[in-house]
Amino acid sequence: MKGYPIHGKVHKFGDNINTDLISPAYYIGKADEIMIAHAMEGADPDFSKKVQPGDIIVAGHNFGPGSSRETAPFVIKGSGIACVIAQSYARIFYRNAINIGLPILVFEQVDEIRDGDELEIDPILGAIFNITTGREYTCVPLPPNIMELVKDGGLIPHLKKQRQ
Repeated sequence: MKGYPIHGKVHKFGDNINTDLISPAYYIGKADEIMIAHAMEGADPDFSKKVQPGDIIVAGHNFGPGSSRETAPFVIKGSGIACVIAQSYARIFYRNAINIGLPILVFEQVDEIRDGDELEIDPILGAIFNITTGREYTCVPLPPNIMELVKDGGLIPHLKKQRQ
C-alpha cells in the first residue's frame, strides 16, 4: 500500500463503547503509564495484556460517547493502538482523537472484520486490506489536513511545527 500504511491485529468491540469503558474514571489524574495500563479495561479487562504496538481497534456504532475527557483517545494511543475503525463515533471523541494524533476511520462493514484478524490500512487512500481473509475494502479516507495533524503527532505538535 502507498501513503501511510498501518499494519496490525484487530481488537473487536461492539456498539456504544463509552469513555468510562475506554478510560476508567478511577485512574484519571494518575501517572500516564497507570492510565494507559487500564485502557479499555471496562470493555475488555484483559486488553492491556493482549494489545501490541501497531494493533487496531474495530468497533460498531457510536464509539466514544460519554464525557469529553481526552484521556480516552490518549490511553488508546498510549497502549500502542495505531488506528481505530468504527461505523460511527461520538463527535467529541472523534475530535479529541484527531487532536492527539490518533488515526480514526469510519467504515460501515465492521461486521466483516473479526477479532484477531490482521489488517493493513492506508488512511490517506481509505483502503483496508484484511490479510487474514484476503478481502479488500474502502473506507472514508482522512483528509490531507487531518493526516498532517496525525503525522505530526497531534494538534499541539502540529502547531509548534507551523511556528518553526
